[in-house]
Amino acid sequence: MAPEISVIIPAYNEVDNVEPLAKELVDVLGAYGKPFEIVFVDDGSSDGTAERVLRLKDRFKQLRLVQMRRNFGQSSAMDAGFKHAEGKLLVPMDADLQNDPRDIPRMIAELGKGFDVVVGWRKHRKDPLMKKAFSRFANVLRKALVGDTIHDSGCTLKVIRREALDGVDLFGEVHRFIPAIVKMRGFRVTECVVNHRQRHKGKTKYGLGRVLRGFLDLLVVSFWMKYSTRPIQLFGRLGVLSTGLGVLAGLYLLYEKFISGLSIAGRPMLLLSVLLVVLGVQFILFGCLADLISKLMYRGAPPYTIKRLV
Repeated sequence: MAPEISVIIPAYNEVDNVEPLAKELVDVLGAYGKPFEIVFVDDGSSDGTAERVLRLKDRFKQLRLVQMRRNFGQSSAMDAGFKHAEGKLLVPMDADLQNDPRDIPRMIAELGKGFDVVVGWRKHRKDPLMKKAFSRFANVLRKALVGDTIHDSGCTLKVIRREALDGVDLFGEVHRFIPAIVKMRGFRVTECVVNHRQRHKGKTKYGLGRVLRGFLDLLVVSFWMKYSTRPIQLFGRLGVLSTGLGVLAGLYLLYEKFISGLSIAGRPMLLLSVLLVVLGVQFILFGCLADLISKLMYRGAPPYTIKRLV
C-alpha cells in the first residue's frame, strides 16, 4: 500500500541514534495502523550513518534512504526528504532522539480539526541554557519580522499536509520558518505541546554560526512574505523618500544662495543632497527591475493557492 504518513529525518553523523529511532517509530506507527514510511536523509555524514540505515532495511521494510553527496544543511536535507517522500502527511523530526515519536498520532489527530500544519511546542525543553536563550531571542525576532505567533517554530517535529508545501523550496535555515511560510500561503497552522527528551548520543550541530545564518534567512523570509510579488513597494518608497529629502536639501541650498547670498560651494549638505537624489533614483530603478524579475518568476506558478473549486 502507498504510505499515508512519511516521516522525514535529516541525519548528520547520527550513527548511534538511527537504529533506536527507527525501532521506536516502527513500534508507534505500526500500532497506529496507517501505512507509513521512514525516510532517512543522510546529509553527508562521515560516521557511517547511511550504511547503518541500509543495514536496518532487512529488519524494517518501511525504511528509505536519501543520501546527499555532501553536507548541505538541515533545510536542504529536509527539502530533499519532502520531495522524495510519498505520503500525504509529512512528518519531519530530528534524528537525535530528542523528539518523541509517541507525539505523532496525537498531532495527526489535531490536524483532523481542520488544520494543515501542526507544529510541536517543546514547552519543557531539555537543552542547555544558552541554546534555550538563543531560541527565545530568535522567537522574539521572528514574531517582530514575520508576525509568527507560534511559540516554538524551530521545533523540527511537525505534521504537514503535502499540499501546504507544494512549490516551496527550502534552503539555508528556512526550515525554521515553515509555519510562517505556509501561513502566508493561506494554510491553517496550529501547535501542540510535545515531549522533549535529552540527547544521550552524538553531538549537537547547534552553534553561533547557525544562529547568524538563521538571522539572515529570517530577513530573507520577512522580505519574501511582504514584498515578493511587488518589490517596487519597498524599493520605490525608499527611492521616493531619498529623492524627496535630496530635493528638499537642494531647495534649501538654492534659497541660501540666491535669497540670502551665501556661498554653498563645498558645503556638506550639497554633497548630501546629490547623494540622496542619486540613491533615490537607484532605489526606484532597482525596484522596477526586481518587479520585472518577480513577474517572470511567478509566470509558471501564481503567487496564490486555491483551496477548492466547486
